[in-house]
Formats: sequence, structure tokens, C-alpha cells
Amino acid sequence: MTLSSTVSVSLGERSYKILIQAGLLTRLEGRLSELGVKGKAGIVTDRHVARHYLGGVLRQLKQCGIDAVPIVLPPGEQSKTLDAIKRILDVLARHRFERSSFLFALGGGVVGDITGFAAAIYQRGIPFIQIPTTLIAQSDSSVGGKTGVDHRLGKNLIGAFYQPKEVWIDPLTLRTLPRREWAAGLAEVIKYGIIADEKFFSYLERKMPGLLKRQPDIVAAAVKRSCEIKADVVTADERESDRRRILNYGHTIGHALETLGRYESLIHGEAVGIGLVQEADLACFLGICDQTVVQRIQAVVRTAGLPDRMPQWPSAKIWKAMLHDKKVSGGQVVGVWPEQIGQVRMMPIDEQTFRQWHRTAQRAASGKKPSGTRAAQRRR
Repeated sequence: MTLSSTVSVSLGERSYKILIQAGLLTRLEGRLSELGVKGKAGIVTDRHVARHYLGGVLRQLKQCGIDAVPIVLPPGEQSKTLDAIKRILDVLARHRFERSSFLFALGGGVVGDITGFAAAIYQRGIPFIQIPTTLIAQSDSSVGGKTGVDHRLGKNLIGAFYQPKEVWIDPLTLRTLPRREWAAGLAEVIKYGIIADEKFFSYLERKMPGLLKRQPDIVAAAVKRSCEIKADVVTADERESDRRRILNYGHTIGHALETLGRYESLIHGEAVGIGLVQEADLACFLGICDQTVVQRIQAVVRTAGLPDRMPQWPSAKIWKAMLHDKKVSGGQVVGVWPEQIGQVRMMPIDEQTFRQWHRTAQRAASGKKPSGTRAAQRRR
């Protein structure tokens, strides 16, 4: 697997390229020229990423005659707020950014989401470029144009669809990623195998030791395939009216756990890792898949070093958090459930069924009763 490749996102006049090149972050001049970046440019990042990469990006922009303005935010989900958006907009207005001015999102998923949202609403839309530096952002969140911030009652409740001009992925930036963040990113990579590509999932099963060691060829292959799958889904359904909702697999429960933990006890990928396993177990309880599907998903999630068990919160509390998620439709929680590895279906679930499953799953986890397999068999 070469460390240089391109994936296209075909959306008519909003089409763009995802460039995956080792060392790309150290040679930006050609891309800046081709995209017509000139005048003013804002670089939104966080303190952790700034320490490693902001100086180099600033130097290259200035060498190209661009008036670069850094906007450095505190790291973490706590920055994914309207206050952070206001801070970015204040800088843009104070420096008299114009509609032709660019924003760069240099960092992980939080930085990408808030930068894209600020770009979408400043002067009704200015161009922005994603430069993801985490595995979760490179494999998932930097692609597809979902931007926004959290609300205290739920994750990503405020936002807009707004596509970047390009996505610049330099896999070498992953070398500085903390171990916990690296494992968290693997959750989204695993998700793509489950929802769309059994061969890719099998590849991950075989290559997980290499991924954990961050072997460049395996990492590049995993990032590229994840981007290809997401690009195909986004091309078919840009605004999540139908097929794109399959990308929410693992996130129905995952987002609820994030919200209940106030974005502190679990980071995004950890919550999604739990969601991948628990939503598969719920699908088994519903009779949608068999226990071997659950076992394969649980095994690869555990090998990745991710948590897979539900925190000890009451089912009513989890359900309430799920109701505040943006995936709720007509007052119903619409989940994504695996039928087999590589194939999922979308289907609503009611509170009574969720509580029954949760009670059964908690008893099974404590060793009091067998898992949801028998319940699923009874339903068939």
C-alpha cells in the first residue's frame, strides 16, 4: 500500500478530493496555489495540536504571501460549543475576513466540526479545508460535510451540512497521537467494515496488531478504505435523508453514553466502541442477527483496546439521552442494526423493548442469565 492516494467525493459543484499523502503537511505550496488560497486565512486548532504542527503550517502560508491568523482553542469536546464558535467569528470579524478568505481546520474531529460550522455561517459561507491530525478525523469526521457543536442536552444538535474544499490527510501526524486517542479512532474504522464491507472487517481482524503498532502501510490502507466507504455513502445521500444514516451505527447508544458522561468519562471513540458491541447485542436480541456477529464485533473491539460494556446507568436514563439525539425521527429512536458483517438495516426501537434488552444484557454481564441469544431465538 503506497502512502499516497486520492479519494473523490462526487457532489456536483460541491465535489472535492481527499488527499492521503505521507509528509503532505510539510509541502502545502502546490495545494494552496491550486485552490487559490490568498489574502487572509485562519487556522483553527487546539493547544495540543498547535504544539506539534501549527508553526510549520503558519510558516508555509506566510511564505506563500498569505496573511495567516492562528485561532488556538482548548482541547477536547468541551470546546465544541457555541461559545467557541463566537470566539472564532470574533477573530474573523476583527481581522476583516472576506467571503474569499479561507479557514483551515488543523486537528481532530472537534476542531473540524467547529471550524466547518464557523465557515458555514460567517458571511453566509466561506471556504474551508480540513487537515485532520487524529485517526478518528482522518478516517471519518473530516469527510462528508457534517459540522456543528453540542448542546447540553445532546451531541451535535446544532450544526449544518457544509462541505470542505479539500481534505488533506498526512498519516505521519498520527505518530504524535496519544495511545487512548489512537484506540478511540479505531472504533470508526471498525464501524466501516461492519456497515459496508465484510472483507475490510476481516482485514481489520487480521491486521489489528499492526494497526496497534501504527505500521504505516496498514494505517494508510485502513484510512483510505474508510474514506472510500464514507465517500460512496455521502455521494449517494449527502444530507442524511436515507442511506447516510447507516453511518450512525454504534452512535445511537454511543452518543447517549457520551452525553451522560458529560463528554469526560468517555471520549467519542470509546463510547462508539461500546455502541458497536451493544447495538449488535441488541440486534441479536431483536432477532436481526445471530450471536456470531456479536462475538466477532466484540472480539475486534476488545483487541483494539476499546471498552465494550455498558456503564452502570439505569435504562430509563440512557433512553432519555437517546431521545435527545438528532437521529430521533417522529419521536422514535431509529437505530442501525447489523444483519451480518457488511450489511445493516435501519429500524426504530421503542422504550419497552430497549428496557427489556438492557435488563437482559445487564443480567448476562453479571452472570445471572444467558445473553440475549435465547431472547432472539424466542422472537424468531
